[in-house]
Amino acid sequence: MRKTTSYSACMLLALFLSIAAFAQTVTITGNVKNSSNQDIVPAVSVTLKGTSSGTFTDDKGNFTLTTAQKPPFTLVFSSVGFESQEVTVNSASQAVNVSFRPSSTLGTEVVVSASRVPERILESPVSIERVGAAAVRASPAASYYDIVANLKGVDVVTSSMTFKTPTTRGFSKSGNTRFNQLVDGMDNLAPGLNFSVGAIIGLSELDVDNMELLPGASSALYGPGGMNGTLLISSKNPFKYTGLSFQIKEGMMNTDGRYRDISAFHNWTARWAENINNRFAYKITADFIQAKDWVAADKRNYAGRPTGRGQIVPGTRESDPNYDGINVYGDETTADIRAVFRGIAAQAPFLAPYINSISADPINVSRTGYDEKDIIDPSTLNFKLGGAVHYKFTDKLEGVIAGNWGTGNSVYTGNDRYSFKDFKMGQYKLELNHRNWFLRTYTTQENAGQSFAAVTATRLTNEAWKSSTDPVNGWYSQYGQAYLASKMAGLSDAQAHSQARSVADVGRPAAGSDEFKELFNRVRSVPLSQGGALFIEQSDMYQTEGQYNLSDITGKVADVLVGANYKVFNLDSKGTLFVDTAGTIKIREYGAYVQASRRLFNDVLKLTFSGRYDKNENFEGRFTPRATAVIKVAENNNVRVSYQTAYRFPSTQAQFINLFIGGGTQLIGGDKSFQTYYNFTKNKPYDFNVDGTPGGTHNFKEYKPESVSSYEVGYKGLFGNKLLFDVYGYYGKYTNFLARTIIGQPASEGAAPNPLTDRRFSVPYNVDQKVNVYGFGISIDYRLPANFVIGGNLSSDVLDNADDLKNSGFIANFNTPKYRTNLSLSNNSLGKKKLLGMSIVYKWQDAFFYEEDFGNGGIPAIHTLDAQVSYKIVKYKSVVKLGANNLLNQYYYNGIGNSFVGGLYYVSFGYNIF
Repeated sequence: MRKTTSYSACMLLALFLSIAAFAQTVTITGNVKNSSNQDIVPAVSVTLKGTSSGTFTDDKGNFTLTTAQKPPFTLVFSSVGFESQEVTVNSASQAVNVSFRPSSTLGTEVVVSASRVPERILESPVSIERVGAAAVRASPAASYYDIVANLKGVDVVTSSMTFKTPTTRGFSKSGNTRFNQLVDGMDNLAPGLNFSVGAIIGLSELDVDNMELLPGASSALYGPGGMNGTLLISSKNPFKYTGLSFQIKEGMMNTDGRYRDISAFHNWTARWAENINNRFAYKITADFIQAKDWVAADKRNYAGRPTGRGQIVPGTRESDPNYDGINVYGDETTADIRAVFRGIAAQAPFLAPYINSISADPINVSRTGYDEKDIIDPSTLNFKLGGAVHYKFTDKLEGVIAGNWGTGNSVYTGNDRYSFKDFKMGQYKLELNHRNWFLRTYTTQENAGQSFAAVTATRLTNEAWKSSTDPVNGWYSQYGQAYLASKMAGLSDAQAHSQARSVADVGRPAAGSDEFKELFNRVRSVPLSQGGALFIEQSDMYQTEGQYNLSDITGKVADVLVGANYKVFNLDSKGTLFVDTAGTIKIREYGAYVQASRRLFNDVLKLTFSGRYDKNENFEGRFTPRATAVIKVAENNNVRVSYQTAYRFPSTQAQFINLFIGGGTQLIGGDKSFQTYYNFTKNKPYDFNVDGTPGGTHNFKEYKPESVSSYEVGYKGLFGNKLLFDVYGYYGKYTNFLARTIIGQPASEGAAPNPLTDRRFSVPYNVDQKVNVYGFGISIDYRLPANFVIGGNLSSDVLDNADDLKNSGFIANFNTPKYRTNLSLSNNSLGKKKLLGMSIVYKWQDAFFYEEDFGNGGIPAIHTLDAQVSYKIVKYKSVVKLGANNLLNQYYYNGIGNSFVGGLYYVSFGYNIF
């Protein structure tokens, strides 16, 4: 028995030794440096040729690769901005030190978003713009999000420092619902507030790997909302980018004290990532911004009544009794003081003849307002945390648990000027990524915190101090009596109004006083549903989606992708934003897509066909096709032709919003339930004519999704690795264009319309008229001697039948300059040791007319100059940068009611960022 046991033990030992010998591994180490300046090169891909196994260099340029394959074998080194290199390893003891050769990046970038599969940007079937991590580092922009504004064909609406809304091809406004923004595959949309929140949450600057922009229609692959474009922002993989990185950015803004006293700008960001045995990796990121925000200070007079189709008119508070300053709040409350006169005439009949002789026309008077700087706390605060855990189950399958969370204060312009105070939003996902497929599920959790409507809060503050409607001690009663007394005393009309306002405003709380703060804080803390200005917004969204690349199976016929998604919105505003007092509103959507592509004639022609079907439970399903062709006319020269469609279901707010926006107007959704809720079926509402007079009865038609068909031709070519040229032209046709109109409702059934006193509603509807747009874009990038790169782009977007639409009373909200251009000059390796860097960007856009719920008016032409110089401290892996946005401090605004943006000057120190 013992002998048998001994034999068995020997056999097991021999087996284990054999397995160990068979599974013996080889570990290769090495280092990668830039051949031109001997800088370390992190995040270089190191793969074993002919396999998918590999690793990346760390923050010191070092790498370690373990393999069961015995030498000799070949390692492949690759990274954006460098020539791919192969090194043969003959021995396990061989130290692999690579002198990595930089290359021109013009046209060599690989993009994913255009077809959902990797391809060279030169071969993209549709127009696309890309910004890599190196461009983010070299940009003079204080925020990576601002770089998007310099891309061809892009418009950005700046509500405030941290709330910016990009779009392409027209119909631009704050919180644009026609433009998708995806961060690591997660829609950046705030489920209840209804718009992408941009940089308020998301990635820190040090964690941005690249940004890809698809201008125009992009729903076929990315779903509802991509009418005017899709922006995809991708983070750095912790397997590839490791170590500690941090950046401290300090600056100044409001430097001339024109609108606000000079103030400091602070931006601190850090990232820590670690790769453990190339199997497990994690990262943690943090970003903090603190500053005194830009202020909205447009004092122009806005005539918004009686129909809400306002315009800029002459007048100031001193010259116009009914003055309504665009960024003066509280003066939206207005009344005809002849009603006061009639009350006086009834009590003193002997004055009636004189009173009746004063005016046959309305004498509209607005209450005295407060400037935005007196209302909204300027303390911009933005704090973001992010993190991810990655685990490689196999060389082909990677799992990810990730999350981004942000909180802070910001300002947004919609139908009101909204102050986001203690706003919070988080996005969390689980993801499996395979070479051929992915499966992702994520949620977005939103909390509006103490956010409030600034205009509404100020109007209510006025009312809390002194009622407008009290017949004895009310503000208008006192104003009307003082005005009448002044007129009887022989004063001129202007003098009488000035005297009357002085009397009615006696004791009015001064901005910033304890009394004012007490009144204002009281009303802004009361929910909108209870007559205050506070949002209680805690909506969320859940989405699951997946994609499979069938090309390994179908490759002989075509490369095929299939994908699907399921989404649920839970709207929860406690009646402050939605008609949800009875409970949470759920909206469900699902969709699926397929794409097939084939190369023909020895890769001279590539054809791609895509189709997507989506269904929202409140609307009929929609199918959106896309067809593209890429024709290779010469090496690195391609012509692209595409037909694309896009659509969007009415947004969550467009369906269920129920918000009083002041001036007698209720903003409501398009769901049929509102017709019963507001008794429209019996007390019929009426439309307004263009001149503001009552029109015919408003007919509620079926509310439908909006769609666009876009035709585009483009060409992209690379000449001698020095000149990159790109040009496109497009034409788009909208169907069932989604818009809003103002309707009135008589005081009671059968009553005659009275636009001055009737309740008004802003209702969504589909436009019957044709809405067509067209435009072009052209860009040139040229690599000069001594590492200089010069670039420029010009683009244009035009609303085809703008005059016809305006004459019909339709407000298109196109909000786009006809022409815009960007010019740039950069060099990231100046000097004998190539340690200096610089970049300068000039941006110009044409003047245009802007239309939005908050106000309509002209936007002057904009000229801005951004610049930076930098110096590398190689020994400490650090970069010092001195930069400026809007270097010449030319204040501008790009939307009515938005902040006036001045110069921002900063110096930064970054560690381990190159």
